[in-house]
Amino acid sequence: MLTDMFALDMSVWEKALRTVGVYLALLILIRVFGKRLMAQMNSQDLVVVLLLSNVVQNAIIGNDNSLLGGVIGAVVLVAANWALDEVSGRVGWFDRLVNGTPTALITDGAPDTEALRRLSITSHELDVTLHEQGADAVAEVQRATIGPGGAVLIELNDGDRSVSRDDLAAAVTALREHLDARLDAVETSRR
Repeated sequence: MLTDMFALDMSVWEKALRTVGVYLALLILIRVFGKRLMAQMNSQDLVVVLLLSNVVQNAIIGNDNSLLGGVIGAVVLVAANWALDEVSGRVGWFDRLVNGTPTALITDGAPDTEALRRLSITSHELDVTLHEQGADAVAEVQRATIGPGGAVLIELNDGDRSVSRDDLAAAVTALREHLDARLDAVETSRR
């Protein structure tokens, strides 16, 4: 039994190459189709992600069901991911190649219908995302982008931005000063 746990059915190098190959293939798939997948995962997207792991499992492990084979695959996978992150973090063009760049979804209150179509983002999904981030309508948005990892960043028009505590405190102070000045003027006119 213990020998089965540690007996490899393929060489370490074949296991490593299979793991890196599948990793790169999935990376390319997610790079091509991933922005929308990462941004708003619906039930079909979830099914695809769950099935992807099952589909590629045999490509990585082959007939090898040993504990050692699984550990080798996991170590290679984590190491390949770390190496790719290191290179991406240091080389700008490589980072853009691997991770992509942000895509504008809305500019000056107008949705980019071509970008939304290309990313398969429906108007309903866009509206939900806008509402989650504090916008009531597309017209309130100066700029909205979706990043390579699927995060949607929204910049509201100046008049549509939420008020901060400092903004509110300044408004209350200004109102108080205005009212005090008016009261002083009324008292002065009564004398």
